[in-house]
Amino acid sequence: MTGMKVIYLDRLFALNLLADYLLCLTAARICGVPLRRRRYLAAALLGALYACAVLLPGWDFLTAPPWKLIFALVMGLVAFLGERHPLRCMLTLLAVSALYGGALWAFGGGRLSLRFLAVSFAACYAALSLLLRDRGTLPDKPRAEICIRFSGRESRFFALRDTGNALVDPMTNRPVLLLSPRAAAPLFGEGMLWGDAVALLEQTAARDALRGVFRLIPCRGVGGNRLLALFRPGRVTVDGDVQPDLLCAVSPEAYGDGFEGIIGIP
Repeated sequence: MTGMKVIYLDRLFALNLLADYLLCLTAARICGVPLRRRRYLAAALLGALYACAVLLPGWDFLTAPPWKLIFALVMGLVAFLGERHPLRCMLTLLAVSALYGGALWAFGGGRLSLRFLAVSFAACYAALSLLLRDRGTLPDKPRAEICIRFSGRESRFFALRDTGNALVDPMTNRPVLLLSPRAAAPLFGEGMLWGDAVALLEQTAARDALRGVFRLIPCRGVGGNRLLALFRPGRVTVDGDVQPDLLCAVSPEAYGDGFEGIIGIP
């Protein structure tokens, strides 16, 4: 037994959990998407379980390249499936993983201690965070990170700050945030008729949980006047600040490259 290498599964699990979580965070920062930490933690848990499973008796077949690719793709889907460009995020995750792995192996001389890798991954993530600190607020497209909560559900996305968006609710004179159907889906589920606000009200009238939630407001756009479905969120924050007066309306046109909503600049 002399010279055999002993691997502790608890340390291996903790190491991979931390590393995979930071890799998902890094990929998200590079792609400029809102950080969905719970999803990244779920993906990291899957990666950590895989790393431990390959060492169990009878499970060594998981070390084959096809299985590695399958688990990597599943991790990417768990972390980024809800984004507008999930494939780009998944490929970024794979590239970052390869880059981190190669760099740490080269500079660490093959060491795989939990302390060394934990510090190394944390340092690499901190350095990238510093380099990408302006990623979420591009000069030509100023954006705000939005978090909307409604009936126990939550949606996080970026909204474009637009001086031309002066939409207010004519009944209360409160400002209105426009969000895309994709941003509204985590709050209300799939299958909603966002393209036709009148049909949407008829649809929700048949559902007890959504009856009376929406009402119509007029909106003037490039294509002329139209009606939008307005609702009052339970809580909405803009760049972390609570906005108690902000209402929300769903617009099929309120999206673009890097944003899923439009908000006026005060």
